[in-house]
Amino acid sequence: MINKEKKFPKLPKYPGGKTELKKFILKNLKYPDQALKKKIEGIVYIKYKVNALGEVISTNVIKGIGYGCDEEAIRLCKLLKYEKAKNRGIRIVSTIRSRIVFKLPANQTHVSYQYKKSENRNNEKKNLPNEKQGNSYSYTINL
Repeated sequence: MINKEKKFPKLPKYPGGKTELKKFILKNLKYPDQALKKKIEGIVYIKYKVNALGEVISTNVIKGIGYGCDEEAIRLCKLLKYEKAKNRGIRIVSTIRSRIVFKLPANQTHVSYQYKKSENRNNEKKNLPNEKQGNSYSYTINL
């Protein structure tokens, strides 16, 4: 019996591997306004087909979370560009499953404040020798 080496079709790969794919998703992900307002977080599981030229030709949400996140996951997948798969001249369409994580951005509290000097309108204090004449300030704090 002769053992032949089995040759499986080569799947398209994202340039730079999984780490570059994650960077691309983080860079291009736009959190949907509707999901931000409702404070929705979760994972969208998506399946898409990649042709022999490395182009995404169709997408399908396997499990979504709604509120615009599913549509954003589809938009991201359509932006992906894979390396060409070389399979001895045979054009193969590959199916790839991915998950896109939607996590709310960390709350960054911005504190600003204003102060202004108030003029001393009480003339009686100016005439008293034992009282300190000081300035008064008014503060406004916005969170």
